[in-house]
Amino acid sequence: MITTIITFIIVFGLLVFVHEFGHYYFAKRSGILVREFAIGMGPKIFSYRKNGTTYTIRILPLGGYVSMAGLEEDTEELQKGMPVSLILDANGSVSKINTSQKVTLEAGIPVELLDWDLSTPDDLWIEGYENGEEDQVKRFKVAHDALLIGKDGLALQIAPADVRFQAASLPARMMTNFAGPMNNFILAIILFALIALLQGGVKQATNTIGQVQENSIAKKAGLKAGDTITAINGEKTSTWQDVATKIQPAASKELKLTVKRADQTKTVSVTPKTKTVNGQKVGQIGIIAKEKIDRSPLAIVTYGFTQTWFVIKQIGNALVSMFHGFSLNDLGGPVAMFSLTSQASESGIVSVITLTALLSVNLGILNLLPIPALDGGKLLLNIIEAIRRKPLAPEKEMIITMIGFAFLMILMFLVTWNDIQRYFLR
Repeated sequence: MITTIITFIIVFGLLVFVHEFGHYYFAKRSGILVREFAIGMGPKIFSYRKNGTTYTIRILPLGGYVSMAGLEEDTEELQKGMPVSLILDANGSVSKINTSQKVTLEAGIPVELLDWDLSTPDDLWIEGYENGEEDQVKRFKVAHDALLIGKDGLALQIAPADVRFQAASLPARMMTNFAGPMNNFILAIILFALIALLQGGVKQATNTIGQVQENSIAKKAGLKAGDTITAINGEKTSTWQDVATKIQPAASKELKLTVKRADQTKTVSVTPKTKTVNGQKVGQIGIIAKEKIDRSPLAIVTYGFTQTWFVIKQIGNALVSMFHGFSLNDLGGPVAMFSLTSQASESGIVSVITLTALLSVNLGILNLLPIPALDGGKLLLNIIEAIRRKPLAPEKEMIITMIGFAFLMILMFLVTWNDIQRYFLR
């Protein structure tokens, strides 16, 4: 159980970190202020500031998030009439605004807060009664990169309008939204390539027969293991894929196979037997390909791409099929992921890496679904903005996002409860 828990934390943590790092990296490149990059959830246990971003580790080792300026209210900690303490820099501008009782700032100026503007880049200010003297309102100029210390003691940089998400160009915002899923796909490519490396190379089916099934069409035609099929009906076949794509559609139709055996080449006539596979009729003659191991770096890297694309197509087909008959059993949440992690951890490192790659592709595709609150929903709003040539009103966008978030929370609750019943109660 301990091994499963540790493996689950590592797998889930890696997936979330890679996803969020994509948003973080492109936000930084676009001039968007990333106020916080959090690993884990819940209360913070460690924080570190660098280049305007506060990096935190939080107590629950599950998930994480990137807080970008403009996507939430950065002055929500401030309230009129509340006591704050201010630290001034060498130029007399406020460099720190402390609202927390957990943090004491030496030489802090006590102020009863009356009003503020932390949005206008060229005119940032805060005003109130200094030292409780209510006969005079004093205004303090605020530095562009001033820190706001929240009630929990965490210091985050304020977010003037010029560093907010909305200030970036539309292409930059679209890339920032897409970067999370993109990173998940890149991670899957790397992990599948790593699997090929750990397994000693990539198995490739050749156009040489490895096995002939007993009482099959091929056996009766005289085909043997070691025969190489170089052409079918005069068309060259250099791979097993070439062989399969010519035999499978030719059910009950005669084919002429050009076969090389040792130094001799001959023609063999076969009529593929009709067999139903996944509801489709295909032709089969009863042969299995001979495999070779390709250990070249190109083959290993290519395997990473091809396997990732294969999984993407499989998930895409599954999503399409859900429109014909939706069931909660088609979905899985953290409970299902924990159960799969338990099975994978018992089978070894390759199984864990394979599961991580599969989940990474799933996470990437899930986040690209056009549902508000997901990256795909944000991209859809970006596309609407490009068509309208102006963004939606912030109030409308917030309503759409909240509806999407509520939908996801309800769906997550239903999926989690269904997973508990599937894996633990039945």
